[in-house]
Amino acid sequence: MDTLETVLNKQQIVDLVTELFVATDQRDWPAVKRCFADRVLFDMSSAGAGPATHRTPDEIADGWAEGLKAIEALHHQAGNFRVSVYEGRATASCYGIAFHFRRTRSGRNTRTFVGSYSFLLEQGAQRGWRITGFRFDLKFIDGNAQLETDD
Repeated sequence: MDTLETVLNKQQIVDLVTELFVATDQRDWPAVKRCFADRVLFDMSSAGAGPATHRTPDEIADGWAEGLKAIEALHHQAGNFRVSVYEGRATASCYGIAFHFRRTRSGRNTRTFVGSYSFLLEQGAQRGWRITGFRFDLKFIDGNAQLETDD
């Protein structure tokens, strides 16, 4: 049975991951950066983003800001959270769906990414829980794969 401290830590981690998705949808890049540790093992290779590599919060947020610039609306939905806590370190996973919207002449205005996320986290004395590892495993894409460039 989990202790009260473990339950609290698990909820803080789910809140942090949720904040990452909400801040991304709102394009609140400073809030996105605060979710990450100073160095993150970042892996979106399943979505065509190249091999896993260590990145800074600035590099991650700046990359998302640039890549999502043409998209008019974003919506991330996450669920089925699983969290394990081990003395200041944790793993978390969840299912995720990301909807992208942009008006196009073709009428093909949406794209949906469906997959799962895996996170590594560390608890710091000053900043609380922060994401040190981020991986997205794409299951499928539906809709307009060329949404950013489709006129």
